[in-house]
Amino acid sequence: MDLLLWITISLIVIEFIVLISMKKGMESKLAFIKANMEDEESTTKAKSIIWWIWGTAAWGIVSMFLVLCWFAYYFG
Repeated sequence: MDLLLWITISLIVIEFIVLISMKKGMESKLAFIKANMEDEESTTKAKSIIWWIWGTAAWGIVSMFLVLCWFAYYFG
């Protein structure tokens, strides 16, 4: 197998592990925000959740791009 495929697979696997490990922390931050809507700490926790969502979306886009590049390279 070529290097592009290994990079793609390793990126997807590593990010799934990171995503799963961070999921519990994000759930606890969301519970804190729901319980303390008026607290100033809620806004900082909300920002971290938003950045986590953006990071997850960016990871998904990069992963799809790498898979498409691999298919175009391999079959094209």
